[in-house]
Amino acid sequence: MVEMERGLPRVRGSVKWFDPAKGFGFIVADSGGPDILLHVNALRNFGQSSVCDRAGIVVTVQQTQRGLQAVEVFEVTPPADEDGEVPEGVVPLDEETAALPLEPARVKWFDKVKGFGFANVFGRPEDVFIHMEVLRKSGFAELQPGEAIGLRIAEGERGRMAVAISSWETALKQKE
Repeated sequence: MVEMERGLPRVRGSVKWFDPAKGFGFIVADSGGPDILLHVNALRNFGQSSVCDRAGIVVTVQQTQRGLQAVEVFEVTPPADEDGEVPEGVVPLDEETAALPLEPARVKWFDKVKGFGFANVFGRPEDVFIHMEVLRKSGFAELQPGEAIGLRIAEGERGRMAVAISSWETALKQKE
């Protein structure tokens, strides 16, 4: 049985690849079939500007002249970890850190090559450190300056650091 959302089939799958510079990528449906085009506009409507490869995703799709295309994104989940190891400087997301509140923030800057960046939480003067591995484990490929996000934050050796990131829309839904 195909689940429908506003007259369109709802599909669960994983991101085959997504290129933020090109503004698109492809999804492989769990049920098989042709690749599904994922345009950055569908992601932006969900509240993200990127998604990492192998992330889980739930979308509605429509048939176009060029094939299947994602219309709306409903869920993005981080990819499964192959080895379970956590890099140095990254706090593992256990029950305690998962229970931390989502704080609204804006990306100050993020450098994918350096593997880190910073964000500012609304109403707080100090920067929050964001490690590339936390980004990947949260299902993102990169962050853009000024992008609105939700952060779960822990105190690290050098100050506040993100332990999980979510889209702004997800953060808003969890506050309701």
